Amino acid sequence: MQKNLSEGTMVLAHPVYVRGKGSAVGQEEAKGPLGKYFDLYAEDAKWGEKTFEFAEKKFFLSACKRAIEDAGLSTGEVDLLLGGDLLNQIITASYSARDLGIPFLGVYGACSGMAESLAAASMLLDGGFGRNILCAASSHFATAERQFRFPLELGTPKPPTGQDTVTGAGATVLSTEGPGRVAVRALTIGRCVDYGIADANNMGAAMAPAAVQSILTHLENRGATPRDYDAIFTGDLGTFGSRLFVEMARQCGAELAGVHKDCGSMIYAGMKNKRCGASGCGCCAVVLNGFILRQLEKGVYRRVLFAATGAMMSTTSVQQGESIPGIAHVVELERVDG
Repeated sequence: MQKNLSEGTMVLAHPVYVRGKGSAVGQEEAKGPLGKYFDLYAEDAKWGEKTFEFAEKKFFLSACKRAIEDAGLSTGEVDLLLGGDLLNQIITASYSARDLGIPFLGVYGACSGMAESLAAASMLLDGGFGRNILCAASSHFATAERQFRFPLELGTPKPPTGQDTVTGAGATVLSTEGPGRVAVRALTIGRCVDYGIADANNMGAAMAPAAVQSILTHLENRGATPRDYDAIFTGDLGTFGSRLFVEMARQCGAELAGVHKDCGSMIYAGMKNKRCGASGCGCCAVVLNGFILRQLEKGVYRRVLFAATGAMMSTTSVQQGESIPGIAHVVELERVDG
């Protein structure tokens, strides 16, 4: 069986199942329309820790431990941890890996980290390099704001296209040991796409072209149409980026308006002062592990695409006037009967 079709799309030759999942979110996320789907909730932004960075690690660790428990495994039965976050040197994932004691591959794909981890883990499992792999990603509003934008103490207002970083973490255990209720069928590794957007407060516009490129590539290589899926989820384009995404896809001949959903638009939908939705590694990670996988398990969805998006920038690149490349990785998930 030819695994690598073309243009980064790969079909798994051996079954890879979702065996466990876990999510932990902050106060604002718990108040949103998806609040009831998340496993754990923090009582405040620091969750009893002395700094926001320590709190983010608590979110990451809590989601990981919940996913391992949900999988019915012990930490020692997990072969590998793939994970990342937004902080310099991915310190949230790295220090969590230290505490968990699991062999670790750090991932930095900006906000695409959850899909990147799932894609890499699926390929490793398909190749026989392990039985159980834990994938995780996290973000925190306060840590991301002072690293990429302004300290909270300044009270700097956001422009209309500015998104709020999700405080939370999501984790998934992928396994060759099944059958499970949800399986990974195929994936597409994205390319960096740069349309010259240089505004760090307009990441939806920077990421939308990459999402279009990756999703349409996946559909073409799979011989599928948008209507073959119950939903096509993007990671964190937000409300503005989602409109741009649908319009760009339409110009390419694909109508996604009826099937497209954006995790960044969903998590704060209807909430005041959340004008353009959410962003952050934790955004699509908590929506995937809190909402999407549950809907697949219940049979509400039978086949979906999960396409986490990332803005591949740093504080240095923005200050030096560089544009922001976007990237999107696609993971095809399907409910397994029986």
